[in-house]
Order: sequence, then structure tokens, then C-alpha cells
Amino acid sequence: MRKTSPVLSPVLQVVRARADATGARASPDAHAVAHAAGRVDAYADLHAGFRWRVPAAFNIAEACCGRWARRPGSEGHVAIAWQNEAGDSGTLSYAALQRQADGLARALVRLGVARGDRVAIVMPQRPETAVAHMAVYQIGAVAMPLSMLFGPEALAYRLQDSAARVAIADESSMANLRAVRGECPELQTLVAVGGALGQGDADWPALLAREVANDAPFVPVVTSADEPAVLIYTSGTTGPPKGALVPHRALIGNLTGFVCSQNWFGLGDPRQSDEVFWSPADWAWTGGLMDALLPTLYFGRRIVAWQGRFSPELAFDLLERHRVTHSFLFPTALKAMMKALPEPLRQHRIGLRAIMSAGEAVGDTVFDWCRQALGVTVNEMFGQTEINYIVGNCGGYVGRDGRRHAAWPARAGSMGRGYPGHRVAVVDDEGRECPPGTPGDVAVHRLDRHGEPDPVFFLGYWRNEAATRAKYTGGPATHATAGGAATPVYSGWCRTGDTAVMDERGYLWYQGRSDDMFKSAGYRIGPSEIENCLVKHPAVANAAVVPKPDAERGAVVKAFVVLAPGRQGDAALVEELQQHVRGRLAPYEYPKEIEFIESLPMTTTGKVQRRVLRLQEEERVRSEASAR
Repeated sequence: MRKTSPVLSPVLQVVRARADATGARASPDAHAVAHAAGRVDAYADLHAGFRWRVPAAFNIAEACCGRWARRPGSEGHVAIAWQNEAGDSGTLSYAALQRQADGLARALVRLGVARGDRVAIVMPQRPETAVAHMAVYQIGAVAMPLSMLFGPEALAYRLQDSAARVAIADESSMANLRAVRGECPELQTLVAVGGALGQGDADWPALLAREVANDAPFVPVVTSADEPAVLIYTSGTTGPPKGALVPHRALIGNLTGFVCSQNWFGLGDPRQSDEVFWSPADWAWTGGLMDALLPTLYFGRRIVAWQGRFSPELAFDLLERHRVTHSFLFPTALKAMMKALPEPLRQHRIGLRAIMSAGEAVGDTVFDWCRQALGVTVNEMFGQTEINYIVGNCGGYVGRDGRRHAAWPARAGSMGRGYPGHRVAVVDDEGRECPPGTPGDVAVHRLDRHGEPDPVFFLGYWRNEAATRAKYTGGPATHATAGGAATPVYSGWCRTGDTAVMDERGYLWYQGRSDDMFKSAGYRIGPSEIENCLVKHPAVANAAVVPKPDAERGAVVKAFVVLAPGRQGDAALVEELQQHVRGRLAPYEYPKEIEFIESLPMTTTGKVQRRVLRLQEEERVRSEASAR
């Protein structure tokens, strides 16, 4: 029988036992201090006494499932409520989640997966996705979530670069995986799920049936907090996508932001709680995995899994049907919901208590609509895969008196302030903190304001130490051992690559990407991968991709294309190039607009000046708007 790890107790105290600062060790009640000082902004007091409590040994599967599954009544304690477009629905308890994870863990070990090996998980929101993550974590392997939207080329690169041994996929991605399997020599086994049964090397039900019949308890490996848990590829502006290697402890680093952005989610016994979480964010991305699925399970709450496309009508139906209390909704989703149903409470019984939004600015109109039409003030959040959930807002917290109090006021258009446990600043090129009102790079220090290590940081870019080193400014490197290998640990400031201004109260105001990366409808877009794909078409000599401002999506992908000799640019070629990209990458990456030009603006060293094209597009949009 598995024993509860003694190291979990301090982890729980980080965000559950203390209600004043999500883990403060010796802090006075923030509300009492703020009240005595005549303030309604408790931000400074929530920060003041906070201390991280990161155990030496920590495993995401144990924290998110194992400990809940061992508690009495876990058969009736729902972890996932699922629903799909075919009309099927059901629930999965924490006990069943653990049983299936144990069975899959045994199967993966039998298939040759060892500690540190990468396992690709290419599935949408469905119970098997959560089971796969728990199984991979508890054998000490590394989960590599990949979007079901990826085309063959995008999948092939990531599978090759990561040397993944096993891929678990359903009908949404199995065909693409089969198409590139011959290009991925390390990929030994395809596990088929759902509608893909019979199309892989092994079927999910057969694997679990064999292993679940084994009555012997599965004994998970004991992982250090610093061991790798997740490998997520992020798009870059130069070169191919980079794999961000995320350790188990990073989940702990996410928790203060999650709790705050959800207005003090997770207090009390989960079996007595009515808190339910749902987000349309794909669990293959950091936003869906680390901002929704894992933290919800960490607190033993119920999460809704919707396997299907998003629509405003569907969103309102899910919120009502599942009695969702907390959500993460992209600004694009909120805009669509606002337009589809300006007064939703006239038709739906919705009981939202918190909405977190990220990916782009919410904007005044949507901000006001959420407050007036849904009765919820949106908490905007900022983070990235490498250092997630670091900045944002918090509408309220529960003090040690058991009552709910205001935390710090959200300001429309602001990214928010650094969450407790994170030392966030705006820095210049030399790593010096900029004075208020001065634009600079948003950065997070490896040490919090008390001089203790911040657990939110990634381990580095997979097989790319140069890119990891370039992420940091102002500190020497030391070496640490994680998973049996010594790796450099950089100190000082970790730059996000986003430019912002910090005001005198610590609120951050977004200015734009420091490089050429951008967001479109909440998706992070890296020009390089799209440009490389375009250039592979015989009609294209060169290409540059930039964002074009768009009221609905924040930005759309626009490509400037230099044609190969003898080629003619017309509507038919535009359609052909769009389909070329759509079929190889992800649907959200194909250029919505293509403009044919004679040459691209270049630097004297031969680098494309995307900034020139981006500014040109921004000016065009402004001119068109003023001419209306």
C-alpha cells in the first residue's frame, strides 16, 4: 500500500492551510493589517510574509491524484466530468483515475519506457489525456503534450528532436502520426485511443485490461522536485521551435498565481467543495495543462473536459450544465461570448466566481461586460511556458477570519502585478531595474524578494544550452543534478521577451513583444516555423511573417512572399500557399493574408527586418480605420 509522502504536507500549506498569503509562514492577517492602515489594497501584505515550501522530493502525479485516490470515498470523488460532440458524457473519479494511471504506467514500463524518456500525448480534452499524464509522471518519464492541431511536419520535428519513445493518440492525430512515423526512428510504439483503435501498435483498452488485472500495487518512483516532468515546445522567431523542459516543482511555482487569479480557489476539504473548473484551453498547451488541468486536480476539485470545438453557445451551456464556478477564458472567447449573448443571465443560470484571462489584452469593453453581464471582474494574467503564472490580478482572498476580502484592484488594460513568491521587474539591456514609467523587458528573478529560490522556473531548453543561457541576465551559472544529469542553473533575471512599463504601484502595462513573436487568438505564433514552411513551396523564394492588427483576434498571421523566378502571384496561388501551411503545421498558423513583394527589407548582415513590415501593417490598419 502506498504511503502518503511526508513532504506533501508543507506543499499543501503553500496554498491551502494559510489563507492570508497562500503559504506565508509567519504573516499577520493581511486584511487586519490593511484595514488598520486604512487601505483596501492588500497586495503588499499578501506578499510580505510569503515563503515557498518546496520539498526535496515531489511528484505531480502524487500531488494531483495519488493522495486523493487513497482517501476514503475516493470512488465517489469526481476528478473529471467529460462530454463530447457526439453527446456522450460521464465522470471519472480520483480512484478510477489512479487505477487507470497505474495500469498505463505498468504498460509503459513493459513497452520499454524508462525514467527520463519522453512520451508524446497527442489528444484533446478527454479523460485518457489526464490518465496518460499521471501515468507518465509516476514512472519518472517526461510527458510531451502535442496539439491535435499539429500537421505532419510539426509533429515530425518535435518527435525527432525529443526522441520520444511512445506516442499516445486518438482519432484527431493518429493519421498524421502514422504518416511521419518512418521519419522518427526513436518512436517505437503508437498507442491508439478512442476512434483510433486498431490503427496503432497497441490499443488503450487492451493495455489497461491486461495491467489492471494485476492486483499487485504499482509503486511509483520517487522523483526530486527538480526532475523533468514536462517537455513543451514553444515557437521561436529564429530557428526551429524550442523544447522547454519543465520540472515537477514548477507546478508548485504556479499555484500562487492560480489561487490568486481564481480569487482564492481550493480552500477546505475538496469533498465538501462545490468548486468546478472549466477552460476551453487545449491541455496540450501550458495554458490548458498548468493553468487548468493540473492545478484543479492538485486541489482535488472537479474539472470539465469538453472534447469538441468551441462556440459561444456551447460555452454558456457548459457553464450552466456543469455548474462551473471558475474558468480560464481567452479574450477571444470572451469577445465571442459577449457578441453572441450580451445579457447571458437572462437565458442561463451561471454561477461564476472567478475568470482568469490571458494570451492578449482583455480590453475595456470586454472587461466591463464581464463585470456587468456575468457579475465577475476578470483577473488578467501573464506568463509563458518557461516561467508561467507570474503576473496578474486577484479580486479577493479569504482571511484567517474565514471571511472574503478584497485583494488588489484590477485595472483594465494592465497585465497586473507580480504574484506572491515572484520577484518581477522591468529591466534594461544590462539587467538593471527600470524606473517607473520606463519601458523595458519583463523579467523574473531566480530568487524571490526574501532571497529564496523561486520554483516556477523551467530547467532549460531541450538540447539548447545557448538559448537557455541567452534567457538570463546578470548572474553566474552553477550546476545542479536532476534526473541523474548535471545541468547548468543560471541566476539573475530571466527575461520573458515582452516589453512593458511598470507604474509606481507595481502594475505592468504591456507594450509588445521584445522580439518578433506574437499572439493570434490566444495562440503563440513564431514566424520562423511558418516562413520555413512557405519557403518549401516551389513558388516561394523567400518569406517573412508578421502580425496584422485585428479587432477580433488581436492579430492575424500575414505573410510577405517573394516569388521564385517565373512565378505569378494571384488568388489561386494565395489559396495554394495557405493550404500548404495549413496541411503541414497547425490551422491557426496559416497566413490569413499573403502579399507578394519584390524583396524583403534586410539588414546589412542579411537578416530580415520583420519590424519594418510589422510597423507598415500597423500604419495601414490605422489609415484604413481613420478613412472609414
